[in-house]
Amino acid sequence: MPHHDPKLLARLSRIEGQVHGVSTMVKEGRYCIDVVAQVRAVRSALARVEQMLLDGHLKHCVEEAISSGDPKQQRQKVAELIELLGRTDR
Repeated sequence: MPHHDPKLLARLSRIEGQVHGVSTMVKEGRYCIDVVAQVRAVRSALARVEQMLLDGHLKHCVEEAISSGDPKQQRQKVAELIELLGRTDR
């Protein structure tokens, strides 16, 4: 999936709006559980964006490395994924 994919950009714009909404809720002193519910919705939306990006990476970049027959490029792509997946979420 290209990084300039309109669907991805539209999804990110919606997430921006959600984050702004959470900020507004906090400023207004809204009920904690309502704010947390919105934070969870933002996290879920970001997880979907992450999934879309990883899917695109596998279908394009990794597939291209495999098709190239270049072992160095193949190892690099696998190493990138291992490093990424090895990082802990904070």
